[in-house]
Amino acid sequence: MYRLIKPLLFQFSPESVHHFVVGALKRFNRLPGGAALSKTIWGFDDAKLRRTVFGLEFKNPVGLAAGFDKNAEMMAEMGNLGFGFVEIGTVTPLPQPGNPQPRMFRLPGDGALINRMGFNNQGVDVAAERIKAYRNSRYNQSNLIIGGNIGKNKDTPNEDAVSDYVKCFDKLFNVVDYFVVNVSSPNTPNLRALQDKEPLKHILNTLQQRNLKNGLSRPILLKIAPDLTNEQLDDIVEIVQETKIAGVIATNTTISREGLTNANKSEAGGLSGKPLTQRSTEVIRYLTSKSNRAFPIIGVGGIHSPQDALDKLEAGAALVQLYTGFIYEGPELITRINKKILSV
Repeated sequence: MYRLIKPLLFQFSPESVHHFVVGALKRFNRLPGGAALSKTIWGFDDAKLRRTVFGLEFKNPVGLAAGFDKNAEMMAEMGNLGFGFVEIGTVTPLPQPGNPQPRMFRLPGDGALINRMGFNNQGVDVAAERIKAYRNSRYNQSNLIIGGNIGKNKDTPNEDAVSDYVKCFDKLFNVVDYFVVNVSSPNTPNLRALQDKEPLKHILNTLQQRNLKNGLSRPILLKIAPDLTNEQLDDIVEIVQETKIAGVIATNTTISREGLTNANKSEAGGLSGKPLTQRSTEVIRYLTSKSNRAFPIIGVGGIHSPQDALDKLEAGAALVQLYTGFIYEGPELITRINKKILSV
């Protein structure tokens, strides 16, 4: 079905199509019988797919990566398409418009996207209220895990960044199941400098202290860039073990343009999709080996086929996430991955 309409959708700008699809899915799922039909067409459930990772039970190991549902508008709809978990955000304490448009570009020949969105979002207060409303609504799916991906506002200097992460953490604490600290997006000036050892430890230790104060702790994960060297990945392993956070998401978008053929390859921003497939899997394998599987990893980056997902799971990932592959291949990819996992 998706393959029939994709050529038409790809005639329009990626951001326009995103807003159209969001609206269409929301309207369809609100029609009498719409949600049930969505589950019938795309949903796939099997007890053998369930995974318990960092203390949470996932109905299946295929999730929606951050960036698609920035403002927590699509949780029910994404669950109806078969995702086992949905990660909202990246959210920041204050609303911000992000970078000027156009800011997302397709590279069809490369199976990729370049985005320089810049953490455009309506702010953490809006996201928290929407998740709370979803939890209390008739659309709530009790087995859908929701993660909160948090970042800092563009105008917040790096030396004050920890306060932004704390604000988002506190606002979302009662409504999400896990947190992701995003210090690896290339689209907020100087954000990646927070991946350096000392500032990163400061942020993570501060959030862990908030966790302890609440009595009920939430798993905290760190999302890292694929552009880190092995020495930097060694630091990540050490930091995760020292701060005792729950795990790592590998990886975010890349600033590399190696091997691209499309005319849009010169656009600034983070590259996602097929060009990232191998590198993200390499990072997962390296972290798994270096840490001796000391912490869970969520694998994301260039998953366009069931085999891509299996490769990440075999490299050491406990769960996987889709974004660009979901856009190029459609919701059928979720079911295909889950069926492939059951067959091996």
